[in-house]
Amino acid sequence: MSADAHGSFPLAILAKAPIPGQVKTRLMPVLGAEGACRLHERLLRHAVATALAATSPQYITLWTALDHAHPMFRELADRHGLRLRAQPEGDLGERIYVALQAMDAPGVLIGSDCPALTPPLLWRCQAALTDADAVFLPVEDGGYALVGVRRNDRRLFTAIDWGTNRVMAQTRDRTDELGWQLACPARLWDVDRPEDLDRLSNHLDLITVPGGCCR
Repeated sequence: MSADAHGSFPLAILAKAPIPGQVKTRLMPVLGAEGACRLHERLLRHAVATALAATSPQYITLWTALDHAHPMFRELADRHGLRLRAQPEGDLGERIYVALQAMDAPGVLIGSDCPALTPPLLWRCQAALTDADAVFLPVEDGGYALVGVRRNDRRLFTAIDWGTNRVMAQTRDRTDELGWQLACPARLWDVDRPEDLDRLSNHLDLITVPGGCCR
């Protein structure tokens, strides 16, 4: 089904520029700096394609990091009509909060590490915000691949040990403290560690990437 059949909704993507040595660092022992960078680029392009299949491009914002003027960001913006905004200073929680706060209607935010995300799942998460105060897609390593809120609150993203296996558990504690109704439509997996690469190769042809624009 097309995005129009489901309505258009805000969708933010946290996007790091593909710079060797600064992305997918936990995969560098296996793939090397250049290989990890190419994988990151391919995953980011996949996330953008998934977003474009789920909602209208004018509702999609790439929140850029590392190099806001990277040619890949400009290419994606020019080709698809996406908006570009620079991620603010602060920890991951602050960057998520700011991106959600910039939305003029309830929407969802994703990263680029979860190739298991699909347009129907994005629609399902957006629809969950009709009744729930917040929607998350937990991942197996203890974090989450998507967050959406019906109303934003900075407290949801404070006192979280980002980058650990406690992120989703602590986030559930925050929603309990806020008295929010939480929806988690699915549990997924993402690509962060060397052991994730075997499963990735079985699902998507993303590891071997010819060429690439890393610099």
